[in-house]
Amino acid sequence: MDGPDVAVAAAGRPDAPGGRPRHEIRALHTTTTVTLYQAYSPGIGGPAARDGRFPATWRRERMTWVKPSFLWMMYRSGWGGKQDQETVLAIEIDRAGLEWALRNAVLSHYTSTLHPGRPAWRRALRQAPARVQWDPERDLALRPLPHRSLQLGLAGEAAVRYADAWIVSISDVTPLAHRVRELVRIGDTTGAAGLLPRETPLSLPAGTLDRLVPG
Repeated sequence: MDGPDVAVAAAGRPDAPGGRPRHEIRALHTTTTVTLYQAYSPGIGGPAARDGRFPATWRRERMTWVKPSFLWMMYRSGWGGKQDQETVLAIEIDRAGLEWALRNAVLSHYTSTLHPGRPAWRRALRQAPARVQWDPERDLALRPLPHRSLQLGLAGEAAVRYADAWIVSISDVTPLAHRVRELVRIGDTTGAAGLLPRETPLSLPAGTLDRLVPG
């Protein structure tokens, strides 16, 4: 995707090793879809992967957090070993849905360079259907890296759109998580890295992240 109305989804000075932008959206993606990760109990994750949609027990009224980073999901779920996170899902969604969420999102913490004041930021955060936070990306040992990974919280209208309109496919990638973990455990980091999803910088309409990246 290119053209004058499109920019790579990166911002901030390139202060990470190798010149990588500190804040950048990297994801497994096609021209029309983006893959995000979540981890659930088998009671939710199993039916979701089987049916390609969340079961009735999935609660739309709660904020749900999605991550485009496979390794950050491994860090969060303990390689799919934490309670109620035993099933790791790769959720392919419509790219336009992600763009809508980002356009309507608010940064999850106050930043004076982006917000006119704390009261205005709090009001915006309460009203927004999505929120963004940036957490350290992880390496194969799940150690923090200097650059950041997107975490996107969806609530209200965004959560409903996510569950009912944006999802293209849902895959159970728990076996992949366990295989990568085992290769890391035995010291085969080359083999482990070769199994990782190919996450590359995501292009988005210019200005999409202007309000979502701390100065």
